[in-house]
Amino acid sequence: MASVNKVILVGNCGRDPEIRYLASGQAVASVSVATSSRRKDRTTGDMVDDTQWHRVTFYDRLAEIAGEYVKKGRPIYVEGRLKYGKYVGQDGIERNTTDIIATELQLLGGREGGAVSGGGDEGYDSAPPAPAAPARRPAATARPPVARPPAPTPAAPAKSSSGFDDMDDDIPF
Repeated sequence: MASVNKVILVGNCGRDPEIRYLASGQAVASVSVATSSRRKDRTTGDMVDDTQWHRVTFYDRLAEIAGEYVKKGRPIYVEGRLKYGKYVGQDGIERNTTDIIATELQLLGGREGGAVSGGGDEGYDSAPPAPAAPARRPAATARPPVARPPAPTPAAPAKSSSGFDDMDDDIPF
């Protein structure tokens, strides 16, 4: 039976990436990503933000790109897989870790954002835009007002065949 280990995060970077190079020359970048959700507190009835912190690790070219473009506070989209581990701390206590090994990265929140895909022999081409990142409408530029002649009034109201003729042509999707 096939199995799936896939994680998708959309959140803000909690710190600048830490980049290091292994003895083999492979680049490794680590960041923390915060995701938040809102819930209602049962005792007080107030809305409470529930923030979760995730450790994300990038490898190879994706690590170098993350090191160059990802900054603290920047919103990002990450796809990857979960990796569990254990280590013994300096105090001798065994601890468990959960990491996300990133396979894709998309910078969100600005024109400088882009998509980067990594891993395997597929190269580092641009990935399709993340479904969680809606397209932004370009800002309107200031234009001088244009004088237009008044629209002629029709003698009889025109009948619409579909009923959607009065709808705006700018569909948001």
